[in-house]
Amino acid sequence: ILSNKKKTPSKIRNKKEIELSFFATEVGFDIPSGTRKAMFYPKSKVGISNFFNALISTEYEKLVTAIDKATLELNLNDWGKYLLVKELSEKIFANQDDSRLLEWFIFNKLGYSVRVGLAKKHIQVMYESEKTIYNTPIYTIDKKNFYLISNYGSTSRNVHTYKQNYPDANRCIDLTMASLPNLKKSIKTKSLTFQENMKKYTIDFRYNQNIIDFMATYPQVEYGVFFNTPMQDESYKDIVNGLRKYINGKRTSSAINFVLHFVQNAFMYQDDASQFGREKVMFADETLFYDKSDCEDRAILFSKLVKDIFKIDVVGVKYNDHMATALYVPLKGDTVRVNMKKYVIADPTYINASIGQGMSKYKSLQPKEFIFFNN
Repeated sequence: ILSNKKKTPSKIRNKKEIELSFFATEVGFDIPSGTRKAMFYPKSKVGISNFFNALISTEYEKLVTAIDKATLELNLNDWGKYLLVKELSEKIFANQDDSRLLEWFIFNKLGYSVRVGLAKKHIQVMYESEKTIYNTPIYTIDKKNFYLISNYGSTSRNVHTYKQNYPDANRCIDLTMASLPNLKKSIKTKSLTFQENMKKYTIDFRYNQNIIDFMATYPQVEYGVFFNTPMQDESYKDIVNGLRKYINGKRTSSAINFVLHFVQNAFMYQDDASQFGREKVMFADETLFYDKSDCEDRAILFSKLVKDIFKIDVVGVKYNDHMATALYVPLKGDTVRVNMKKYVIADPTYINASIGQGMSKYKSLQPKEFIFFNN
């Protein structure tokens, strides 16, 4: 008996009114009726009130709930949430003032401490952060620091703030990244080569290009964020297994030096201004991805590798114009005192130097800062 029934896909995703490709991951949202009627007019505080009042009369709660759900599914931290809301707002409103007002409205309804202001009759959105965000305008309002993160890399400007109290909107934006976002896989491979004692070594590793692209958007924040962000599983496993293949059977000191020399020699040196045209601290994954890096980037990568492979205590050692690392190991050499303990210098930028050998110009200098890993 023949049947003319049509086959249907086992799973059909309901198409949403707005479809975004968020770092190649498809995300959809339905827009509450009346949302697009909101308009920043006139271009004054009255226009801000008009926009707010237009949105408050819609079923905005459904959109806020959908954003919360997408954030959980994509495992986004606050920076990822900011990028998602910004992209969604710009998709709904072509006019930048309107899109920024929607961004402000949504983040307030998500419970964040966000202020809106006017600069030359255009909307600016400022986010409260307890941690410092560098290279972006900062404003102190009621003894709290607010950052104009949409204008990263620009200088401060005069902004007239619009004050409206939201009892439950008191959460600071937090740019720490305890886990990586859950983005669509775009797996690529790369080989790193270096020489040790006249012998050439190669380590191949996999990485998700979409994660690298996400990291490339990150503003410059406190070093601790970069030191404590985990690596991609594929990259971490490949690099660690590749290193272990070469260090198995070696004395611990020789094995640590091998990892140190790997970080020193597998990349070319280039400062941020030459490479990116701005200050950019790289996550460990980015240092592996890019062919060139500087002292801070290498210190972050080396610290993560040596801490995870050898289970030893390590800190970042920041001078005014340089960064090295220091290890809590019973070896001789140049040391720094950290919390009443002696740590031995290991400098991932001092080519072919071993543990205990620091650059001569920094031996007599007191470090400006130590960067720690979270417990």
